[in-house]
Amino acid sequence: MNTHLLALQNFTQPQLQAFLERAAVLKKEKQDGLRHQQLAGRKICMLFEKPSTRTRVSFEAAMYEMGGQVIFMSAKESQLGRGEPLKDTARVLARYVDALVVRTFGQEVVEELALFSAVPVINALTDLHHPCQILSDIMTVIEQKGDPSELKIVWIGDGNNMANSWIQAASVLGFSLTLACPRGYDPDPTILEAAQQRAKKTITLLRDPAEAMQDADIVNVDVWASMGQEDEAEKRLAVFQPYQLNKALLAHAAPDAIVLHCLPAHRDEEITEEILEGSQCVAFDQAENKMHMHKAILEYLINGMV
Repeated sequence: MNTHLLALQNFTQPQLQAFLERAAVLKKEKQDGLRHQQLAGRKICMLFEKPSTRTRVSFEAAMYEMGGQVIFMSAKESQLGRGEPLKDTARVLARYVDALVVRTFGQEVVEELALFSAVPVINALTDLHHPCQILSDIMTVIEQKGDPSELKIVWIGDGNNMANSWIQAASVLGFSLTLACPRGYDPDPTILEAAQQRAKKTITLLRDPAEAMQDADIVNVDVWASMGQEDEAEKRLAVFQPYQLNKALLAHAAPDAIVLHCLPAHRDEEITEEILEGSQCVAFDQAENKMHMHKAILEYLINGMV
């Protein structure tokens, strides 16, 4: 049993599939009016060093809809911002709550918290990984287009934490993935190499976005400058301009391709207003699915089911 969710590579294909299948069931039951109480009497503490809209609200809504309670703490409100050892924070908070949901900068933060925590630690984003987001994105792919192993999935833009987690998901779940990134902005090379060695299908890194987009069924984009990279924004605008998802680039994909964006979007930078608001973009369905996926993750990890 996996106690923590830190990165997708730590799970087996059946385990990740269990999250996907359970999230779909929970979504359908909510649509049918069923009230969930699987986490009644349970509590989570959300430790966020990075600001958030969708991740915070979707985790809070997920916990409340499962009958549980939430304690939210920003860096300013906790000892994380004052230098208390992570191992002390983990050992204390684990005596109060049933899980820690952490959104921070370094992957080493969630790794150390998990090492000393007696309750599940869930990575709600680090600079290296964004596992919960990618699971909800794959849930959206399945809803919209079916089995990912039968699809051409493409990532266009920065080789960031999203790209790293898509790479790991491809290797574990067994679907092909094509990435197009400018030179110097590749995904983590260790993650890419390990995933390529494990993968049943090809994981390919290209430079030309038009080549990567050929006959794509799923097109993924994200902002060009993430939190903490604001001082690089102007340089990145010039480097990434050829990777903008616009009408001309999308024309290389399959006619019925869908577009994913984890939001927030910088309209007319990485994606044009026309594409974001167009019929092929499912970014808002994707955002909704975060809540349903977070329900499945919280239920399974807290109740020890995965």
